[in-house]
Amino acid sequence: MMNIKSTMAGIVFHIDVKIGEEVKEGQTVVILESMKMEIPIESNVNGVVSEILVQEGDFVNENDSLVVIS
Repeated sequence: MMNIKSTMAGIVFHIDVKIGEEVKEGQTVVILESMKMEIPIESNVNGVVSEILVQEGDFVNENDSLVVIS
């Protein structure tokens, strides 16, 4: 299992995946909004989304876990 983590502090703007969805390395899983910019967070592994740890509108800090890929 691999946790996809936030690269910076910001607000979860959009979640691009659903539990059970197959994802590829480099695919955007979450978009954060910080300083009026949208920052895509990409999966760094191939796998299946087993857990989504945030909701749209949540504030996250750098290195917070967002999505679990198995």
